[in-house]
Amino acid sequence: MSNTAQLKKEYKEKIAPALLKQFNYSSKMQIPVLKKIVVNQGLGDATQDKKIIDVAVNEVTAICGQKAVATYSKKDIANFKVRKKMPIGVMVTLRRERMYEFLEKLVRVALPRIRDFKGIETKLDGHGNYTLGIQEQIIFPEINLDQIDRIQGMNITFVTSAKTDEEGFALLKAFGLPFKNANND
Repeated sequence: MSNTAQLKKEYKEKIAPALLKQFNYSSKMQIPVLKKIVVNQGLGDATQDKKIIDVAVNEVTAICGQKAVATYSKKDIANFKVRKKMPIGVMVTLRRERMYEFLEKLVRVALPRIRDFKGIETKLDGHGNYTLGIQEQIIFPEINLDQIDRIQGMNITFVTSAKTDEEGFALLKAFGLPFKNANND
């Protein structure tokens, strides 16, 4: 739990004051915060094999330290052989302590394990939120390579209270996300 306190403390002591100065906020309440991190795995193949969902739930739960839940289709899609209420993915929403723990692990352990890693894309959604796509779940230390039958990708969405992309980018960069070309501030 010391890592969590470390990132949170770093936010309070260094990141928040730096953002306050950078954007000339009139109140501390205007400083953007990281609200939640959503980890999502879309599993289209699960329509044929129900075991895939169970495996994915266990993997994502191990990675995030919080129970993952299956997501279900909202309607029938004949082309994809999908019926309404079929399991088609797995997701988990992290907040507070677990969110900081996961962020720390992602930035310090998982991302550096990606082969030929040159940084992550700098495109935010227009509201200060950022989604990071990962091709392989094996970059996380909790995943045992010997027990993997298939490589799955996942989306990790960082939801911030920032009003603009510039503010969101500054917040996430301060948390240590390794953006490409982030040195041209």
